[in-house]
Amino acid sequence: MPRRLKLDIPGPDRRVLPGDVLAKGWAELFAPEFGAPLRMVLEIGFGRGEFQLDVAARSPEVAHVGVEISRKRVLKQARRLAKSEIANVRLVHATGEAAVAELFGPASLEAVWINFSDPWPKKRHHRRRLVQAPLVAAIAGRLVPGGLLHVATDDVPYAEHIDTVLAAEPRLVNDFAPERWLPEVEGRTPTAYELEWRAEGRPLHFFAYRRSAS
Repeated sequence: MPRRLKLDIPGPDRRVLPGDVLAKGWAELFAPEFGAPLRMVLEIGFGRGEFQLDVAARSPEVAHVGVEISRKRVLKQARRLAKSEIANVRLVHATGEAAVAELFGPASLEAVWINFSDPWPKKRHHRRRLVQAPLVAAIAGRLVPGGLLHVATDDVPYAEHIDTVLAAEPRLVNDFAPERWLPEVEGRTPTAYELEWRAEGRPLHFFAYRRSAS
């Protein structure tokens, strides 16, 4: 019998509704922990949440937003946050595309993380891949000058696709050039999936593209 999902939040509830973001703005939703102007970082698809928790704990001066399409994962992460002392995270149940388009203004993000999104390996499903030109263009417009878009995948064909999409965005510059990507990034917090895939010997691909000043 599957375990029953616990719905209670045993502490502060760090979830916010997209409508609240539009009505109040991020500064009010992060108060009183932060005042304006905010330094904000976005993770699209935080999955099990361990990467977000670690990065947020190591940068308490930064406001972290996690967007996840799975309502169950949002709830589980909200429960983890409620039991922790981490106060600089807000969670949104939404698609990455909708969140970036509707919830963040121009030059409002210092960094965006996309860690191991579904590669959708079958050709007929490629259009479902998260990393697509419209989303990357939207992210580029919301990064501050010098801000970074980080992307990671363990899937070789998806890595080639990501490389093509990122390289085609004129406002982003490859931080790892002349390499297209790196197989390792020193000091990077591994995700739970990443650790599993390393143990299986899968090749990992890490991208970092910086918003140009122009």
